[in-house]
Amino acid sequence: MEIVLTIHSWVRWLLVLVGLIAFIKFLIGWLRKSSFQPMDRGLMSGFVGLMDLQLLLGLILFIWGWIAAETLVRFRAEHAFTMILAVALAHMSRRWRDADDNTRFRSYALIILGIFILVFAGIAVLPQGWGV
Repeated sequence: MEIVLTIHSWVRWLLVLVGLIAFIKFLIGWLRKSSFQPMDRGLMSGFVGLMDLQLLLGLILFIWGWIAAETLVRFRAEHAFTMILAVALAHMSRRWRDADDNTRFRSYALIILGIFILVFAGIAVLPQGWGV
């Protein structure tokens, strides 16, 4: 399980990087009233895909830890619940796939901001925080 934890840790930094790039790109697109390009759609899809991968790795760790310890650790449950909410918010981006360009840029930027807030809160409940 150590390898899964290591991958889970690496993917989080990739998520932060892609999320920051996407947030800045969508914020600039919103403020400049730019045209929504296929690359923009791909950027959001890639971000959501990474969120899904991170959730899968986290659920494997959560279930394995629960089975191995035969008890549910509260901070892990709180972390899992918060991160599931973040992934659900990421998937809400599909609601705006047919919206006008400015609405898509605005909505995607706000969704990513909301995800970052949830992720920050979810990591804050862990004893080691960002340390792992």
